[in-house]
Amino acid sequence: MKIHEYQAKQILKKYGVSVLNSVPCFSVDEAVAAGQTLGGQVWVVKAQIHAGGRGKGGGVKVAKSAEQLRAFSTSILGMQLVTPQTGPEGQKVRRLLIEQGADIKKEYYAALVVDRSSQRVVLMASSEGGMDIEEVAEHSPEKIHRVTVDPMQGLTLDQAQSVARKIGVPEASVDKASTLFQSLYRAFDETDSSLAEINPLVLTGSGDIIALDAKFNFDENALFRHPEIVAMRDLDEEDPAEVEASKFGLSYIQLDGNIGCLVNGAGLAMATMDICKLYGGSPANFLDVGGGATTEKVTEAFKIMLKNPHLKAILVNIFGGIMKCDVIAQGVVEAARQVSLKVPLVVRLEGTNVDLGKKILAESGLPILSGNNMADAAQKAVQAVLAAGA
Repeated sequence: MKIHEYQAKQILKKYGVSVLNSVPCFSVDEAVAAGQTLGGQVWVVKAQIHAGGRGKGGGVKVAKSAEQLRAFSTSILGMQLVTPQTGPEGQKVRRLLIEQGADIKKEYYAALVVDRSSQRVVLMASSEGGMDIEEVAEHSPEKIHRVTVDPMQGLTLDQAQSVARKIGVPEASVDKASTLFQSLYRAFDETDSSLAEINPLVLTGSGDIIALDAKFNFDENALFRHPEIVAMRDLDEEDPAEVEASKFGLSYIQLDGNIGCLVNGAGLAMATMDICKLYGGSPANFLDVGGGATTEKVTEAFKIMLKNPHLKAILVNIFGGIMKCDVIAQGVVEAARQVSLKVPLVVRLEGTNVDLGKKILAESGLPILSGNNMADAAQKAVQAVLAAGA
């Protein structure tokens, strides 16, 4: 789960990380009023979307007068903002953050991520703030400094100070930077984050270290522990089909292909998409119905897949372990009837009660293609798409 910059800064502030005064706004009038509340002569107008690179797309502007503040807010709010992370379709800007100006002397980068190889949290920092970290990693990897955190100790003062010095923080500000790093780690750890990023982290003319931008991603498996974070979820920033799927306990991610995949188990779902690609097909989605799919779940899964205008066929691939093949077969038959399925349907069943499941499919009277194994099912799905003229 992702949140907006202004929400990330609320979390940082709670943990003692220095941020600038700012006001989230939902209208141009609110933005102008925010400038008056913040005071000063310079304000930054920031689009709030769940994607980075906003400045490159025109979603961040510096206003030096009330007139500019209104003009920039008017142009950004409601725009379809295209950044390197949104894709060509972009994302609509529905919220703004009006922030006071800053006296920036130097920009840095800092982030906490989970390193799967060491199974520990890693603090990454660089003297090259404000840039895409991928570009730094490609062209100047020596400028990225990493430290692995022992979960029993947390980020130690020595580690934090060492990283601050390595990225070039002036000695007079090292203590402030190291305190910020330790506070960032506590925020990351206690909120069950998967990513906590500050880019840029800035050194001001007075020697302060401030989080000028912030991004948090959270482990959705741990959200039950954090209702206050769940409350920050912005459904407008998420794929409507994925939001709908989550209501029924379905794990769904829409892709750009034309073969809908309905599978039980994430690993099998990945393998199903791979084998579709192997035989020349293109999966339209990742969809894991889990280990206890009901008729309702299968029906909703069909409905969600059918909303995709590019869908040309559906491949159901079920291994009946906990889930019995006859139960899923009955669910598939009822779902196909309820949605008046008009695209070819290929079903491969294996496992508990597989013969009974195949019998139910065969006697349903529906034009269901049976796959003898994964390869056969994938080839039949691809052939059905080709026959449809895709």
